Amino acid sequence: MFGYVIVDRDSLSDENKKIYQAYYCGLCQRLRTRYGAKGQLLLNYDIVFLQLLLTGLYEPKEQIRENFSCHLHPFKKRQLRENELLEYCSSMNVLLAYHNLQDDWHDNHNFIKHSYAKWLQKDYEQAKHDYPRQANAVENYMKKLSGYEQSNEPNVDLVAGLTGEMLGELFAYKKDEWYDELKNLGMFLGKFIYLMDAYEDVDRDIKHGRYNPLIALRQDSSQNFELICNLQMTTMISECAKSFERLPILLYSDILRNILYSGVWSKYHYIRRKREKKQEGTL
Repeated sequence: MFGYVIVDRDSLSDENKKIYQAYYCGLCQRLRTRYGAKGQLLLNYDIVFLQLLLTGLYEPKEQIRENFSCHLHPFKKRQLRENELLEYCSSMNVLLAYHNLQDDWHDNHNFIKHSYAKWLQKDYEQAKHDYPRQANAVENYMKKLSGYEQSNEPNVDLVAGLTGEMLGELFAYKKDEWYDELKNLGMFLGKFIYLMDAYEDVDRDIKHGRYNPLIALRQDSSQNFELICNLQMTTMISECAKSFERLPILLYSDILRNILYSGVWSKYHYIRRKREKKQEGTL
């Protein structure tokens, strides 16, 4: 479900590309250090964004390692950036990944995903112990979402709101003066992510008879499916951006704005072009 909150590399300066890659590598290495090789498979662009967001807001002391190389890319020398927030972000990565794997098992009976989830069980329990508020938010989200799917809930805003509530708790790092604004930012970003995911999967879900609250809209010829979806997602990401702009973030603000104003739309434009080409081929 996640992985839409990506950077638009074509619009970034070379220096900002280097910084973004350095935090990506930092999270990757922290996942490996804490959870072994299996941890690196969990790496998620959305959590890289969270790492940059929280770093920009709290400005913790960071450690920079030059000429870093890893076993995955032994011949590439890169910069790696780390700070104390990596512990939190890597734990959030585990919380989300574990339930995503469990969801794939329940929906598609993917035995590989089920085995991977069991492999992560101990790490998940540790993350749950360290961050009970966030873990409870994810668990409640999965339970409520399952209920909506079983009842075939048609209200897309209601269902998207579940993702928003959950991600809001994860983005709200701690209960301080920034808690409400970070939670609000995460809430609208979560709604955007759910809508994007439903938009991407709607035709496939129709084909396989799976739940998707956008199916009715997709099949209603009297409605402009593309326009309505675009307006819904634009509204969500606009509210998210408003929360971001209210936060006193100067550090890495160019990269964060690149993601929120451009990067998050990369997958949408790709999906829409693909649909249009497919439709042209049927005419």
